[in-house]
Amino acid sequence: MPTEQQVLDALAQNVAYNLEHQHDWTQVTIHPNSPRPVLFGLPPKRLYVHPDEQTAAIKAEKEMNAPIIQTPEFEWVLPTHINEKVSPSEFAAVFDAIEAVPPGHLPEDEEGDEDFGEAYAEWKRWKGPLRKKRMLLATVQDDSTVTYYIIHDGLVKPRQN
Repeated sequence: MPTEQQVLDALAQNVAYNLEHQHDWTQVTIHPNSPRPVLFGLPPKRLYVHPDEQTAAIKAEKEMNAPIIQTPEFEWVLPTHINEKVSPSEFAAVFDAIEAVPPGHLPEDEEGDEDFGEAYAEWKRWKGPLRKKRMLLATVQDDSTVTYYIIHDGLVKPRQN
């Protein structure tokens, strides 16, 4: 009979396969320093924009008189099974074990960024120091269907439409 760790590792491999082959993610990796397997990788398009970041991007676009390209960002993924009972303290332990941005994936300052103005510089901060911890909760069903939900460490104000 497989151990709990072996089951969690198999679950992580299943989710990694789903991300790479069904959703076109790249560079999917298992984070080694976590109480349970946690993945990170690069989706093909941007998955989430914080409401305050959206405001900063709009200001920067007006100042620059040009659109800001929303490039994909590395995201954390927590694999779970539909029958698994994950407690708030277990979520907290995983959030405590990760940084806001996966290791080695902080955005680098590009030459010429200073030419775009203060509003652009403020928006750019959302790529690193202002980014809050978040991850995708990957819930695997018995038939191997995977459903993804964005979860945050703490409260996030709702988006204005």
